[in-house]
Amino acid sequence: MFSICVIVVILDGFDTAAIGYIAPSLVTEWHIAKPDLAPVLSAALFGLAFGALLAGPLADRLGRKRVLIGAILLMGIACLLAASAANLTTLTVWRLLTGLGLGAAMPNAVTLMSEYCPVRIRALMLNAMFCGFPLGASFGGFLAAWMIPHYGWRSVLVLGGVAPIVLTFVALFALPESVRYMVVHNYPAERIRAILGRISDSFSQAAAFILHEPDAAGQQSRKRGPALILSRPFIVGTLMLWIAYFMGLVIFYGLINWLPLLLKDTGLSAQRATLISALFPLGGIGAIFAGWLMDRYNATLIVALTYFLTALAVYLIGQTAGAMLILAVFVAGVIMNTAQTSLPALAAAFYPTRGRASGVSWMLGMGRFGGIAGSFLVAELARREMALPDIFLVVATPALLAAAALVVKQFVHPHVEAPSVARDLAAH
Repeated sequence: MFSICVIVVILDGFDTAAIGYIAPSLVTEWHIAKPDLAPVLSAALFGLAFGALLAGPLADRLGRKRVLIGAILLMGIACLLAASAANLTTLTVWRLLTGLGLGAAMPNAVTLMSEYCPVRIRALMLNAMFCGFPLGASFGGFLAAWMIPHYGWRSVLVLGGVAPIVLTFVALFALPESVRYMVVHNYPAERIRAILGRISDSFSQAAAFILHEPDAAGQQSRKRGPALILSRPFIVGTLMLWIAYFMGLVIFYGLINWLPLLLKDTGLSAQRATLISALFPLGGIGAIFAGWLMDRYNATLIVALTYFLTALAVYLIGQTAGAMLILAVFVAGVIMNTAQTSLPALAAAFYPTRGRASGVSWMLGMGRFGGIAGSFLVAELARREMALPDIFLVVATPALLAAAALVVKQFVHPHVEAPSVARDLAAH
């Protein structure tokens, strides 16, 4: 399960970032101005937002596995069709549909993993899985730098479409449904035993399964999906998670989509600018260490601290050049992606099973609008011909707002326990 979900997230990162890496080729081939790229750069982000908002409630109603497999298939088909686009308008439409699949896939992968992870290493496992997103985005940069000169920019999208289609068939047969979801929705005990039997023989004689899972107020909630995550016990934490993820993606997508072009304007070649930019999402490997810390200390405050450090690191990118620029981009990527990839684990721990898919996916969905804002923000700063140091000063500011939001969440919800299957699931 971990391997399949990691591949889902890697492909999500690859397909999301691919448009930024082929942007210089689009400018050259189609003879368009850089500001004209804003719609196509943001199209997938709109799809990501709406895909996530729709997928959470659907997964809480229909199951995590069904929605996840449908999302993977959609992203693969749409990305393949994007490779055949003959103009900017057509490419924008196919990127929008690709985004719908991407937006639905990632939150369900996170939710499914969170509902199987042992609680003692839960944040570590989720962060290790979720850091596949920046790794996929970074891999896309290195691959694009090699593929585009040899096979053209369309080859990047072809690869981004074929891989998810292959993964769809693997997941269809190898991926189990969430046991927590099955218990909540009163699936037959023999179906639940069949899945748990792959983990332990101790469930072989169980005739029934019951889930005991209190909400943020310590009560057993009857609400499900969006009604639960927007209810009084959860509303403040929900809003603070939305704000933090929104602000983080303002930075992430602003730099993913525009960093190659910004660096190219400083005199670097297109290939070198792409390679340096690819170091930024590569920094997501730092999330594994953050997950280890989150399992042992106050997870909310640890993530808040990483956002504060993100503000400093992103600002320093605009103050460096040469070899120090390469180091600054990598360090900023490590800290930024550590903060951002830790939030899904934080959200999964905050919500109970009846609303976990909605809680995680709506946080990701609302945050995607931050990605849209980040793309247009940097486009506007570039249009005004703002100096590079000033651009990075502006882009660093949202990280401070994300840190403040998480401090508020900690103040309002100081004692939220992560869900434990061993504690909550009783077999009889």
